[in-house]
Amino acid sequence: MPVLTLRDYTRLYYKDWGSGPPVLFSHGWPLSSDMWENQMMFLASEGYRVIAHDRRGFGRSDQPWDGYDHDTFSEDLSEIINTLDLEDLTLVGYAMGGGEIARFIGRHGTDRVSRVVLIGATTPKLAWSDDYPNGVPQSVFDGVRAGLKSDRAEFIRGFARLFFGADRTGANVSEGSMMQLHQIAMQSSLKATHDSITACAMTDYRPDIERFDVPVLIIHGEDDAFVPLRATAQQAIEIIPGASLKIYEGAPHGLLFTHKDRLNTDLLTFLRQ
Repeated sequence: MPVLTLRDYTRLYYKDWGSGPPVLFSHGWPLSSDMWENQMMFLASEGYRVIAHDRRGFGRSDQPWDGYDHDTFSEDLSEIINTLDLEDLTLVGYAMGGGEIARFIGRHGTDRVSRVVLIGATTPKLAWSDDYPNGVPQSVFDGVRAGLKSDRAEFIRGFARLFFGADRTGANVSEGSMMQLHQIAMQSSLKATHDSITACAMTDYRPDIERFDVPVLIIHGEDDAFVPLRATAQQAIEIIPGASLKIYEGAPHGLLFTHKDRLNTDLLTFLRQ
């Protein structure tokens, strides 16, 4: 099993499939690299080397007590990139994984990076503040943390339905997909899941985004109930120089499952530009 031992001896599991130009995927909360299986299978079959790690505290990686902040996550990402000696790299971040990538570029620049894709990402900021009135109220995140501590398994079951927009009219999601999502999410530690809500909600990535100087594609679901379009992608497109935005009409947060064929095509097209 491929495992990287980090500077603090935390062990990170990662997948490394295929050969060709490298594409590194950073997963969302509270999931793991398994969420990328459709995109990784597709791009590896199209001649790309695809890499995805389980963030510390999630999936098959170690579950330390602390370190669930974006400075730590971005340094973990840097160690993966340097250890695997990845060059001309495309970074693809989903939800809080987009924040991880933004903080990595904010701290390390784009010497090894050629492109960035942000999918349903929490950038440039998710939570409301006096200088960010489009953000999500703090009470929402307080409720998430309370739900996790009260009955994590039941909370994640509800999260899976919200993730896929399963209760919307015309929703197209199987029971198997919701079971898979629940299984992936329950692999994470309660501490990592709880603390990472603060990291992905409260981190301000605007200073990091200022260092973006490579092509950026932003993809977001119009009906994203977890990372609202108005609070994130519609703000990011105004900040990131030269970025392009694709809004998937009626798509939920889990568009990489519900709209996988469209997403895979858009990723491949962007990679070949």
